Amino acid sequence: MSARSYFVTGTDTGIGKSVASATLLHALRAQGLRAVGMKPVASGCEVTPQGLRNEDALLLQAASAPVPDYADINPYALRAPLAPELAAADDGVEIALPVLLSAYRRLAAQADAVVVEGVGGWAAPLSAGLDQAELARALEAQVVLVVGLRLGCINHARLTARAIEAEGLPLIGWIANEMDPHMDRRDDNFRLLQDRLRVPCWGRLPYAPQPDPLRFSPRLQVP
Repeated sequence: MSARSYFVTGTDTGIGKSVASATLLHALRAQGLRAVGMKPVASGCEVTPQGLRNEDALLLQAASAPVPDYADINPYALRAPLAPELAAADDGVEIALPVLLSAYRRLAAQADAVVVEGVGGWAAPLSAGLDQAELARALEAQVVLVVGLRLGCINHARLTARAIEAEGLPLIGWIANEMDPHMDRRDDNFRLLQDRLRVPCWGRLPYAPQPDPLRFSPRLQVP
């Protein structure tokens, strides 16, 4: 696959992977690259006149250039806001790796870089027989870890980094996302993360009630 592939994972669910992924897309585009996003599996989709749509996948679509078809960005759009395995079962759907790879190849054919956002934390499975590590490996992707700055983040970040490396996948960087504006000693925690994680921090996204990935993009330094 000729396009550069980034697999964005997180220390947990709800820690800002979508904002970080959209910010990464804008940062890559600022380098003159054609960059498109992908949310292979999304639960909690809403019924619209155009079909099932997911808020995170739409954010990635809006940050992409060229703008791909929604069906390729989000091949599996699931209704219930549950773990993908449960949401897929409720919809009578079986998540299959070949379907994800076909959609990815269509995206990669029109881009220099594809930013693929995972689900939940790294160890959250996509289905009974498919872990995120298997998808990232099939995409020949480099992994970027989003760390939500909140109490417990050092433990979560170190455990996740070790799990990624244990799978034999390349963890190439991490992005800090400020989730809690009232976090005690936030800067000290950030420095400890810099010391403990063996890969470089690509940037630190500030807390914002309504985050703007385009405005945040100069904060990322993508090698």
